[in-house]
Amino acid sequence: MTHPRLTAALDSVLRQNVERHGGSPGVVAMVTDRQGNLYEGAAGTRELGQDRPMTTDSVFAIFSTTKALAGVCLMQLVEEGALRLDDPAGRYVPEIDELQVLDGFDAAGQPKTRAPKRRITVNDLMLHTSGLCYEFFSHDDLAFRNARGIPTVVSCTFDSVRTVLLHDPGERWTYGVNIDWVGRIVERLRGKRLGEVMQERIFQPLGMCDIGFTLSESMAQRRVTLHDRAANGLLTPLPDLVLPQPPAMDCGGHGLYATVGEYMKFIRMILNDGMGEHGRVLRADTVAAMARDGLADLGLSATGWTSSIPSLSNAGEFFPGDDKGWGYTFMVNRGTAPTGRPAGSLMWAGLANLYYWIDRQNGIGGYWASQILPFQDAASYPGFVEFETTVYHLR
Repeated sequence: MTHPRLTAALDSVLRQNVERHGGSPGVVAMVTDRQGNLYEGAAGTRELGQDRPMTTDSVFAIFSTTKALAGVCLMQLVEEGALRLDDPAGRYVPEIDELQVLDGFDAAGQPKTRAPKRRITVNDLMLHTSGLCYEFFSHDDLAFRNARGIPTVVSCTFDSVRTVLLHDPGERWTYGVNIDWVGRIVERLRGKRLGEVMQERIFQPLGMCDIGFTLSESMAQRRVTLHDRAANGLLTPLPDLVLPQPPAMDCGGHGLYATVGEYMKFIRMILNDGMGEHGRVLRADTVAAMARDGLADLGLSATGWTSSIPSLSNAGEFFPGDDKGWGYTFMVNRGTAPTGRPAGSLMWAGLANLYYWIDRQNGIGGYWASQILPFQDAASYPGFVEFETTVYHLR
């Protein structure tokens, strides 16, 4: 089914985003309803200065848009009765009980720590209430890592997520390496790598091929180059910046490579209450549970973020002033978003300026993909907002 007016308007949004001064080098964006894609578009190039046009089958490092897929793998285990969300996470990954709460730094800059007031639960990990953070969103986490020699999360190692709690579990929402621990729980209970679990239980039922923690030869040939935007706005391609291939650990928080088209199949599964093209992935009541705002029960909200590594992320927030919660594992807008997305919808993002939304009420979702650091880029993020707004205005 073609939508000529919508197609023309969205093509224009993509084209303007890459052609404007200081715009994105290249973008792929798509919109789906419950039946199939309503729009597929690509504009610009895979790498600035290279004659390689962006195409709808271009492959992106999707960073934190990986999280929702790891969340599905965990919720499948909940469905089977293999674990409960209120279980201590340490029952499945004993190493997590070794983590301490940061209690400041001494005069020599060495961290002071104490034991947490209670154990981290699986629910804490799914809701980002454990106290774990990312080094690029916290000066304290970065200082702790530097003092203890803990590697960066993009090293895709287990050591990189064995960091410190910034507060006691359940105290507040802090976005961090929680879903990497969720991935470890899945691996321990399934006895397989997370990528194998996803292949069997998500990718096959949804007919997803161009997706994985390790790039196939075909995917590598279509990979989009990451770009760095300097403080003065200038973009520099970083063709050699690739997540470890293969990774030491399949990171449920950020490790997948995929095409936008493959991710749309995942979004459609959520819109269809767990049913995929080739079979059921989740029960309908599980999808409803994942879409629920779990922070509301705790009197907490999902907030913005600071930046401790400006080359990786700007400080920011989605729709500042709007109240937001968190589900398993997406942000939930509690009121109507400025784009027109209704209350109770889902969205999240990936570090290199990838953004998606899932509106179960209206049966519509979209994904906007670029490869630019730092996060919440001055061109790509407003492009996503305009893209989504246009969809709601014209659909």
